[in-house]
Amino acid sequence: MSSAATAVLVQNWRGRHTVPAGGLYPHQWSWDSAFIAIGLRHISPRRAQQELDSLFSAQWDDGRLPQIVFDPARDDYSPGAAFWRSDRIPGSPGVPTAGLVQPPNHAWATLLVHQADPVESRRRRFLERAYPRLVAWHQYLYTRRRSLASGLAAVVHPWESGMDNSPYWDAPLENVAGSFGQDIPRPDLEHADATERPSNREYDKYLYIAATYRDADCDDSDKACPFRVEDPAFNALWARSELALAVIADELGCVPAYDHPGRARDIAVALESLWDADLGTYVARDAITWDTQKYRTVSGLLPLLLPGIGHGDELEALLRGPHFGLGESRLVPSHDLLAPTFDSSRYWRGPSWFNTAWLLVEALNTRGATADAHALAESLAEIAGNNDFPEYVDPHTGEPHGTRLFSWTAALCLDLQNRLLEGD
Repeated sequence: MSSAATAVLVQNWRGRHTVPAGGLYPHQWSWDSAFIAIGLRHISPRRAQQELDSLFSAQWDDGRLPQIVFDPARDDYSPGAAFWRSDRIPGSPGVPTAGLVQPPNHAWATLLVHQADPVESRRRRFLERAYPRLVAWHQYLYTRRRSLASGLAAVVHPWESGMDNSPYWDAPLENVAGSFGQDIPRPDLEHADATERPSNREYDKYLYIAATYRDADCDDSDKACPFRVEDPAFNALWARSELALAVIADELGCVPAYDHPGRARDIAVALESLWDADLGTYVARDAITWDTQKYRTVSGLLPLLLPGIGHGDELEALLRGPHFGLGESRLVPSHDLLAPTFDSSRYWRGPSWFNTAWLLVEALNTRGATADAHALAESLAEIAGNNDFPEYVDPHTGEPHGTRLFSWTAALCLDLQNRLLEGD
């Protein structure tokens, strides 16, 4: 299986970075590259460093790491470089990018890549290059996206969460009054069935919100952001990456730019305002209306990544119970198996994803639930290897959905094979 996973990453390599999949996703995606680097470090730590260096080179002046860095030779994705027109936006880099961001898993990935070959990393001064970039990225979240009222960062588009059409976004999208009002380009449907993708109605809102943000030069003002939601997974990954920044600063022997562990603690404390005792999980909150989005999703489980999180035992019970069915469902569903909004094949409304399964393996292992972590890792590797490394799968049957030969699926399989499943 390791050789097959390696072949996927070799096939999807584009000289300086890896595309998520050759047809459906022909550019560089932000949090994808961080997950991909975690797997690449077992093949070539230097290539893993290049993966992250490539993304960091597209950083905006304000510190944001863009959701997508576009290949100028490709125009078969929507919304693409022609939509974003980033070259017209002050502070954008010299390469075409989207103006949105994605979850901040990059510092964690950077630390893991360094630890794969510290000698080579130090020789190439990888951390010296990465640390100021990562600090600027986190400062962007702290100064531009964090609410003074809640202490949490908001996403200004569903795409920024990485979990595009989660039920979390249903009500906030309904509250967005505008419409894109044009033909909705859907090149994604050339590579995946419409039953597996967000609907045209959702895409209309997606494009309207993106265009509104673009036309305001991506300035994060209230006027530019008719959608603003606090997501538990996004903030949990921010806190987890702050802990990684503390280790990186110590490795470099430098005075930290600020108190990284303190900021991680502050985010963890702030996450408690998203706890829903009735549902037994963390939920999202519309930062415009202040309404919580009362759904059980895999995002609400991911604060398990944080040491000392306030409701870890309750989250583990929820994960093992009938709503997520750990050990009985295939991997971990993205949405509550018992909810009326559950859909086993449509994107983030039910299917199981390999990156969230990997994150929960990490969380369970850290919390001492090693048997559960190992079993989930075994399931992840088996389902991926037997189905050409799919984008996501049916949580009941394991039937593959989305595109195949998906890079983060292959990369995270490699990581688990090398760390947890070696010798199995």
